[in-house]
Amino acid sequence: MCAAGADACLITANANLFYATGQVVAGYLYIPQQHEPLLFLRRPVGLSGDHIIYVRKPEEIIEILDQRGISPPKCIMLEGDVISHSEWLRYEAVFSGSAVINGTPAIRKARSVKTDFEISLFRRSGIIHSGVYRKIPQLYRRGMTDVELSVEIEREMRLAGSYGIFRVFGQSMEIFIGSLLAGDNAAAPSPYDFALGGKGQHPSLPIGADNTVLREGMAVMVDMGGNFTGYMTDMTRTFSVGKLPEHAYFAHQTALEIQAETARMAVPGAICENLWQRALDIADRNGLKNCFMGISQQAKFVGHGVGIEINELPVLGARSQMTLEKNMMIAIEPKFVIAGVGAVGIENTFWVTDSGGEKITLLDDQIMDLTA
Repeated sequence: MCAAGADACLITANANLFYATGQVVAGYLYIPQQHEPLLFLRRPVGLSGDHIIYVRKPEEIIEILDQRGISPPKCIMLEGDVISHSEWLRYEAVFSGSAVINGTPAIRKARSVKTDFEISLFRRSGIIHSGVYRKIPQLYRRGMTDVELSVEIEREMRLAGSYGIFRVFGQSMEIFIGSLLAGDNAAAPSPYDFALGGKGQHPSLPIGADNTVLREGMAVMVDMGGNFTGYMTDMTRTFSVGKLPEHAYFAHQTALEIQAETARMAVPGAICENLWQRALDIADRNGLKNCFMGISQQAKFVGHGVGIEINELPVLGARSQMTLEKNMMIAIEPKFVIAGVGAVGIENTFWVTDSGGEKITLLDDQIMDLTA
C-alpha cells in the first residue's frame, strides 16, 4: 500500500479473502495502514471477534469507521482486475471522499512470495499429488477413452483429499480439476490461456479430454492441479500407450533439459523473460521450436507462479520483466506436441531458493508406459 500511495485496501474476492483471513467468507476486509484490519461480514453467521462486524451492505462501512474513530482513507485500493465494474462504482461511492486505485497488481505481487507456513502446505500437497500420479498406470484399461481415464484419476485425487476446485486468475479462465490430453487432441487450440488446450467434450468448456479412444503409439499427458491444502501444486506427467516413436522420446528429453536449465536459472534476481528465452533457444537448437508449447497455437511461456490460484505471479514468458524472488513457488512446464502422437514433456512445482529451483513434486520425470 505504501508503494502504491494508498492508506487502505478493501478485499472482497474469495482467493484474496482466503489469503488474508484463512477462510472464504462473504464480506469486505478493510485493511488500513494505521489500524488493525476489520472484517465487515455478511455470511456465514456465528463468527465473533473484535475485528468482525456484521453488516448488510458495504454502505455501512464508513459510518462504522467513524464510530470507531477511524478516519476515511485518502486513497484506497480495490481489486480492479477481479471485481465487476458495477462493484467498483459501488465501492467508489462508499468511499466518495477518497481516491480509488487498482490494487490487484500489489496484492498479486504480495501473494507471489510465500511464507514458511505456505511453503509447508506446498510440500504436503506435493507429496499427496505425487502419490496419486504413481497410481495412474494401475487405472488404465485397454480400450478406454481419455475421459474414462481422466474420471479414474479425478476419483483418486478426491479420495486422496483434493478439494476439487481449481482456482484460476483471469477473465473467462475455466477448468475442471485439470486436463488429460491424448493423441492429436493435444494440438487442438483452446480459448484459454493454458500451456496446451484440447478440444474438450463440449463448446461450453473447450479444454481437455474429448473422448479420444486410447490407442497403441499414443502419448497421454496428465495435468491435474493438486489442491490438497488450499495451495495448489502443479504437475504434469507423460504416459504412453505402448511404445512411442523415437522422436517423441527425443522431444521429451529436450523438455527435461529445458526444465533442468530453467530450474538452475531460477534464482532470486533472475529476469523471467530470460528463462523463457533460454527455453526457446534449447528447443530451437534441438530442431523443436515449431512444436514447442503447441503447434498451430503456441503458448509464449514456460512456467508461472502457483499458489491459491494455479496461475499466480510471476510468468516465465515473453516480455515478462518481473524478477524472481526468494520463496516464490513456480511451475516449470516445457511441453512439445508431436503430430500423430500427442503431447510429451513435463511440469513440476519448484521452490525458488538462493541456489535455484528446488523440486517439490517428487516423482520420476520419464515417460511411463501404461501397458507395461
